[in-house]
Amino acid sequence: MNGKQIEQRVLSPAPFRACLRRYSTEVTLEQRPTDVNAALSRTATLFKTYKPITPGIRHLRRPLNPHLYKGRPLRLLTVALRKKGGRNSKGRITVRSRGGGHRRRIRLVDFMRTEPGPHDVVRIEYDPNRSAHIALLKNRDPNVEGPKKWSYILACEGLRAGHVVESFRKGIPDGLVEGYVDSKKIRGNAMAVGDDNFAAANASLAIGLLRARTVKPGNVLPLRLIPTGTIIHSIALNPDGRGILVRSAGSFGQVIVHEDNGRYSQVRLQSGEVRKVLQDCVATIGKVSNPLWKGRSLGKAGRTRWLGRRPHVRGVAMNAVDHPHGGGRGKSKSNKHPRSIWGWQTKGKRTRKPGPKGPKGSNKMVVRERPRGVEKRAR
Repeated sequence: MNGKQIEQRVLSPAPFRACLRRYSTEVTLEQRPTDVNAALSRTATLFKTYKPITPGIRHLRRPLNPHLYKGRPLRLLTVALRKKGGRNSKGRITVRSRGGGHRRRIRLVDFMRTEPGPHDVVRIEYDPNRSAHIALLKNRDPNVEGPKKWSYILACEGLRAGHVVESFRKGIPDGLVEGYVDSKKIRGNAMAVGDDNFAAANASLAIGLLRARTVKPGNVLPLRLIPTGTIIHSIALNPDGRGILVRSAGSFGQVIVHEDNGRYSQVRLQSGEVRKVLQDCVATIGKVSNPLWKGRSLGKAGRTRWLGRRPHVRGVAMNAVDHPHGGGRGKSKSNKHPRSIWGWQTKGKRTRKPGPKGPKGSNKMVVRERPRGVEKRAR
């Protein structure tokens, strides 16, 4: 199937689309909000609440996202999710309190962003497999067909249908900005250094035009081309790898400084940790979408089961043979340190010391650890 056929099935008028297999469908009459639901809802500035006529909606609170697409995802970019209920290949439970849940289809999100050129944002969609929203992109290149024509990416905050995003993972193409020629020898600090002579002034002007052209929300750039102080997400740790850091809803990183040797850049992560990342690694400009996700309230235990989470039993409620906190008269773990069901220490036990002060073989890329204890409470 070529890209024109897929485009015709997604964007064709309703009379013609009814005769074809639907890769994305509009909202049906049963899915549209009824007058009863509209009367029960009480919208606020940021969240949507409901009149407490039932226990299940008394504490229900959802973020308002009127820009989300109401139909189904592009089936070409989805695969079925096969659940294991927290069990490994031998059938033994390795992750507790997992199982059940609603049927899902995994959205194939493009974290590599290797296709250059402008891509149009068709719509912003809800993804049941992650906290952030995703955006459906369409490649403007008429010679591209199949999966390269359509792709899903993480939607950054403020990205809407009709916007245009680009990927400069392979560098800045020649002629994009007059007077600028991309080279890996041009590093972060070198882009900010200038003299009073005419050549340096022209170079500074070209760099300013380049940043105005490329540093936009949703664009992918190498760290060497991102100015300090820029908010980024989906950060790669390998120049040829995909973005793996800062991908949850509302999270963001920030470029702190470009080192003088031109090899590493220091990035502050969401936890407050500052670590070094190779300047040839890429990152996406902007903050991850859906920042109000943490403020939601499911309202009832059933919605937790829909997400695939089974009940989690407390250790003090078990017998002594089943948990280190179990047994005894009353429900108390006495002066025992918090432990897991297997006896491992939890809640405060350090499992790794990052940075140069840690043990040999630890993560040497960490410049400053994340704040803990009193330092964390002072933020």
